[in-house]
Amino acid sequence: MNTAENLDHRTPVAELVETKGHAGSEWLARYSSSLMGVFGTPQRVLVRGAGCLVWDADGKEYLDLLGGIAVNALGHANPFVTSVISSQLATLGHVSNFFTSPTQIALAEKLLALTGAPDGSKVFFTNSGTEANEAAFKLARRNTGGSGTKRTRIIALEGAFHGRTMGALALTAKEAYRTPFEPLPGGVVHIPFGDVEALKDAIDETVAAVFLEPIQGEAGVRPLPPGYLQAARELTARVGALLILDEVQTGIGRTGKWLASEDSGIRPDAVTLAKGLGGGFPIGALVTFGDATSSLLAAGQHGTTFGGNPVATAAALATLHAIESQDVLANVARVGEHLRSALAAIPGVTEVRGEGLLIGFDLEADVAPAVVQAGLDAGFIVNSPGPRTIRLAPPLVLTTAQADTFLDAFPAILQAAKDAQ
Repeated sequence: MNTAENLDHRTPVAELVETKGHAGSEWLARYSSSLMGVFGTPQRVLVRGAGCLVWDADGKEYLDLLGGIAVNALGHANPFVTSVISSQLATLGHVSNFFTSPTQIALAEKLLALTGAPDGSKVFFTNSGTEANEAAFKLARRNTGGSGTKRTRIIALEGAFHGRTMGALALTAKEAYRTPFEPLPGGVVHIPFGDVEALKDAIDETVAAVFLEPIQGEAGVRPLPPGYLQAARELTARVGALLILDEVQTGIGRTGKWLASEDSGIRPDAVTLAKGLGGGFPIGALVTFGDATSSLLAAGQHGTTFGGNPVATAAALATLHAIESQDVLANVARVGEHLRSALAAIPGVTEVRGEGLLIGFDLEADVAPAVVQAGLDAGFIVNSPGPRTIRLAPPLVLTTAQADTFLDAFPAILQAAKDAQ
């Protein structure tokens, strides 16, 4: 290895981790002996990416239609984002929350502008979506509805996924995630998905907040029914409860809009963001709307060491700038519509849901996990959030031509999955 004096003249990753000549099977054996098995066995060992393509340790190429689960908004190794991150890291990497930086302030201002936040709104930066929801959970705990009396109940929906830290896990509905870690923070009630009458019955003056995903991603890409957000806003406002929207997966252009909720005509009290915000660099945010909400968390009541550091906020600024300057939102709407329309016409596909480039489609048989494996064999990365459901969340820069390679291959992939059952 080079001496310290000339390390900066070499490529660090190539020097620290030699990837050439090591097969995927060798890496996976090393993985199983060194990492916790909370994710199971990785499907592949990926070593390189460019745009919407990635390559594994054995040299096989894949079209990435999952984008790191809706994270890689501009694809892999985007030159502009890479350049901005490198420049910022070479200038100022971390300062702790005792200080701030121009990139942190500029990103907060940018998010307030993009979300249409009114005067008095504020931003809190985190490292991930679950941390943003954890901050929102604490925000809800502080809400008294103006009465000064502590409110004890928080409403979430069946099928909800808000993260895996303890507060966010309390909001998450899936029992397999929750049960091993109970007792969870109390007061959370899960009500039937999309049922306005159930929401009406659940909301009263004891409710601190209602948490909603405009489209439930982990539940199979399920959009809330028309009118539900408007009803939730009216009902929460009536009793002084907060309406908090989890747009971790749906925000930052994923649906062809900055926020999936922006066409609803309502203003929530808070929104959580992450995933695509950093274009692959870890960052999340809680955006609170208006003076009343932003004042709920006072100095010292929440914090994070790495949240909003200069490199993460620079990465997010670069991502947002590229999405704006390259007309990416229009591409999302166009390619998403093309995918959904073509998928609906494929035999064996029974339903297609979603918006923009967040797409879920159901199959006529319980073969979705086998489709994921057959897709990998054919050179495509997709995800199965359920036994009959496939989820697509590709980079927002996916082209129609790239989408067509998947559409053309999918009938054979589906047949291979059925044959493997």
